[in-house]
Amino acid sequence: SGERDLPISVASTTAAMAQEGSIPPPPSKAPGEDSSASGSGLTLTVHFSSGNPRIEETRGIIHLYSAGTSSPHSLPAGRNPLVCVLDVPNHMTYADFCQFCGSFIQHVLEMRIVRNDGVKDRYSVLMRFDSQVSTDDFYQHFNGKHFSSLETDVCHILYTVDVQYTGSIEHAQSSIISTEQPTCPVCLDRLDQDTSGILTTICNHSFHCSCISKWTDSSCPVCRYCQQQPKSTCSVCETTENLWMCVICGFVGCGRYGEGHAIKHWKETQHCYSLELETQRVWDYVGDNYVHRLIQSKTDGKLVELESVHVNDTCGVCECSADSGISEALFSSKMEAVIHQFISLFH
Repeated sequence: SGERDLPISVASTTAAMAQEGSIPPPPSKAPGEDSSASGSGLTLTVHFSSGNPRIEETRGIIHLYSAGTSSPHSLPAGRNPLVCVLDVPNHMTYADFCQFCGSFIQHVLEMRIVRNDGVKDRYSVLMRFDSQVSTDDFYQHFNGKHFSSLETDVCHILYTVDVQYTGSIEHAQSSIISTEQPTCPVCLDRLDQDTSGILTTICNHSFHCSCISKWTDSSCPVCRYCQQQPKSTCSVCETTENLWMCVICGFVGCGRYGEGHAIKHWKETQHCYSLELETQRVWDYVGDNYVHRLIQSKTDGKLVELESVHVNDTCGVCECSADSGISEALFSSKMEAVIHQFISLFH
């Protein structure tokens, strides 16, 4: 199925599906779409990516037939049972999308979710059906239709011409297997397209459509990866710009260039250390400067600044082991905390 075909560069989606019965990863709407002439007419070239960015990322290009009318006589002559649903809003969970498809979900052999390049709040879905008739019916029924009566987002569907994979980048070592799993992680039954459609999430985990349709969370049931990350806001005015988080209690407030709720929090609580969310730097309100390292005092438990071993902080010109010493101290501190927590379980 789709995950096994991830590293393969598909020369022809139609031929690949006829021979392998598998779905390639879909596209996403990217800035600067290219339009080029195809043997069957005008096509659009868009870019896509999939996978957890912290582990492994797959990138590629997908070629789509340009938008036409819903008339059967104007559908692309060389079309195949593969379509791409573009610009699905992130607030629609996998279950929401399966519910939106309605009875057509029974005719879906495989679906794959991909990330829209350059767009943070939307994703795309590549869908392969069991027949051309089902594909055409799905296109004519849903293309141009609102995802719900309460929102303005419209379902935009295009037929797929060709999918090509440009590479896979591994960002970190992980115990999570990025290849397709032989069984559904929810029901533990075999992933077989002949018995049930398969949905592959944006982080490359596969499930039965019937199983994932019962998962109301927007995160992956296996790795908990979520495409839509919640935005931090000021706890008072709810602005999303120039935010600072108190290192002591976690209060999030806006900076002095906004309404200054972060500094007001310091004056009210005397919590003097605040983390700038954009740069991850820590500001000391008492010293009125940035702090490089913080440690916890064993006497009173308060956070204090760790002074540099060099007066002018010229550690870069010598081969000292300050960083290694700090790392060792942090490791010992973590071990003590774990031991203390373990002992407390038996009291």
